[in-house]
Order: sequence, then structure tokens, then C-alpha cells
Amino acid sequence: MANTDNSIEEEIKERTEAGNRAYHVHKKLFTSKLLSQKVKLQLYNTLIHPTVTYTSETWVLKENMINKLMIFERKIMRKVFGPKRSGDGYWRIKTNQEIDILKGQNIIGFLKKQRFNCLSHVEQMAKDNNVQKIKRWKPTA
Repeated sequence: MANTDNSIEEEIKERTEAGNRAYHVHKKLFTSKLLSQKVKLQLYNTLIHPTVTYTSETWVLKENMINKLMIFERKIMRKVFGPKRSGDGYWRIKTNQEIDILKGQNIIGFLKKQRFNCLSHVEQMAKDNNVQKIKRWKPTA
């Protein structure tokens, strides 16, 4: 959904707010000591991640939007993975590098992959398909 400025910043803000709501609805699962980190990561990938990335194939991301999405994801991952005990016995939150190593692929990599998959579907369509016609269309001045 684009606004009058043709910007998707409002859409991304709404998507991250929806992701926050999805997290808080399932907060007991994510903070449970009975579930492993692997299960919590699977819950994130099935409950929150799709909520945030819905219709992301059409997004044109700017650097500030990429940063907002990364911040949102790291915030949720810190809650999923919890704090870490340091060598001197104190608890501390995990750094961004520790979270990235634990999780693997980040949300931006997923968005790029989705965009590529969408493009490959368009490329496989028949030449007389309306989507293909729009893709080949050249505006006249």
C-alpha cells in the first residue's frame, strides 16, 4: 500500500506494529523456559515473520527502511534468545553479531529472496499474459 507520496514507509511501520502485536499475543511461548531456542525460532518464522513480510515482494526499500526492519527483527530475536551470562557471572543482552550468528538469514535476505522468486514467476508466464505485457510496456513521452 502506497500513500500519495508513493512511499511505503507507512506500510512498513504498520507491518512492524502488526509483528509486535503478534509477538505480544504469543509472549508466553517466547519467554517460556520449557521451549528450546530452536522451537522459539520456528515459532518466530511461522507467526511473526510472515506478518511482517506480507506483500514485501513489491517493496522498494531505502536504507532507513532496511534499518527499521533490522532493528525490529533484532529486538524480537533478543527476546527469543534471551540474555547471556558473561564470564564474571553477570547477565547481559546478546550483541547484534551474536544474534545474527544464531539466527542465520536476516529479514532483508528473505525479502530479496522473495523478490527474486516473484520475478522468476513473472518470467515463466506466457508472453500474452497481462503481466508480461505490462512488463514490456514502454511509456511514450
